[in-house]
Amino acid sequence: MTGSQVPELVLCRRTVVAAVGAAGLAAALTACGGSDDSSYGGSQKPAESGSGAGAGTGTELAKTADIPEGGGKVFADQGVVVTQPTAGQFKAFSSKCTHQGCAVKDIADGTINCPCHGSKFDATDGSVKAGPATQGLPAASIVVEGDAIKLA
Repeated sequence: MTGSQVPELVLCRRTVVAAVGAAGLAAALTACGGSDDSSYGGSQKPAESGSGAGAGTGTELAKTADIPEGGGKVFADQGVVVTQPTAGQFKAFSSKCTHQGCAVKDIADGTINCPCHGSKFDATDGSVKAGPATQGLPAASIVVEGDAIKLA
């Protein structure tokens, strides 16, 4: 080889395709990995009954009489389900199933029910009663002011 000869760089087609695919995968993972959605983390405060620091500041969901004792009601537009496990005790949870994100549909026999794959969650604490979901519904914050149930 003389000084004026430089070896030619030869890229095989397989190397180029692999590099492009890896770059696309990295971009997709970066886009999906930046979510700060904590709805599955379980670090939210439990729902509270009664007045508190946030009382009077939230959207009114319902009157206490609208939530049946031992049952509940789904508020799809607000992404929350409110239950009344025992008389005067109100709880709230995300209405988004932790399995694949479907909206829960109803409350019956002490469980919050997802119509997509049959997951059931305890209406008292949001824990999983039947899968395929493996994580409970995260608590949502509510306040009860008089006969009004409001988002906190």
